[in-house]
Amino acid sequence: IIGQICVLIFFYFFKMGKMGSLHAVQKCGAPVYNIFEGMTTHLAQPEGFVMLGGYLISTWMFGLMPASYYSFSGGINWIHVVMQLLAVDALQCGMHHLEHTLDKRLYRMSHKPHHRFTNPKLFDAFNGSPADTFLMILVPLFATTRLVNANVWSYMAFGSLYANWLCLIHSEYVLPWDDLFRRFGLGTAADHHVHHKLFIYNFGHLFMYWDMLLGSYKDPRRVAVFNEGV
Repeated sequence: IIGQICVLIFFYFFKMGKMGSLHAVQKCGAPVYNIFEGMTTHLAQPEGFVMLGGYLISTWMFGLMPASYYSFSGGINWIHVVMQLLAVDALQCGMHHLEHTLDKRLYRMSHKPHHRFTNPKLFDAFNGSPADTFLMILVPLFATTRLVNANVWSYMAFGSLYANWLCLIHSEYVLPWDDLFRRFGLGTAADHHVHHKLFIYNFGHLFMYWDMLLGSYKDPRRVAVFNEGV
């Protein structure tokens, strides 16, 4: 929750032009909307906060997490945080591929509602369907806890970075760190706009490594309908 508040505060001042000029990802320009309405809609999304919050509370309260996740000893282990981010994104990329390719009925039921946003804005990040949230977020999250034996502090750091990064890659504007991120293969807003616009590229979210390995990566600078400098 604290991380989301920080993201919303940052994006408010960023969108208001307080951090420099704005550069829309797509040539058609950024969607026009009232930012406070956007925030309200974002926070009210059941797919993002009710389902995800329910998952986090229930898995914790019913003892469904590995024993290490209940340990308060030690601080944040950043190696474990990075391992969790890599694992969840690899799993999410795989689920994303399956939703697109396994069966058209599965795609229509789960992921297609999110793809109505061909020029997404930050507040569209969790606007999809319950089936999409379950398959692409909750299943990879649960599997990740079985792959990385992190403590509670590392898990909280990972969760905050993961949720906020998913929001930021839906930004309608190029973000200040995007050029640096791209140099290291980290997912940017423009990378994710490629997927929303063209559908068949950039299935990864936080990292572009999986798409590069699978041959499904598309450089946003080579998309004709995107602005230069994305």
